Amino acid sequence: MTYQLFTRVALKEDLPARGLQRGDVATIVEAHTGKAELEQGYSLEISNAIGETIAVLAVRESQIEPRAPDEVLHVRRLDELLL
Repeated sequence: MTYQLFTRVALKEDLPARGLQRGDVATIVEAHTGKAELEQGYSLEISNAIGETIAVLAVRESQIEPRAPDEVLHVRRLDELLL
């Protein structure tokens, strides 16, 4: 699936080194295309509950998924030591 810039997506897996968890919501801010045999990638901006950027990172397309209308967002506290 190809995502448009500024699409809001969710992480499909935990990223413990960044303090991020599956289901955390992110915004696509850049698309990365490479060689034909490589998976497409994206740069994501992760924000806290009040909209402040807490992380910008690159992920593979297989690490994100679209949000769905039957999903409910959830708030959790960040472990500040990981960010």
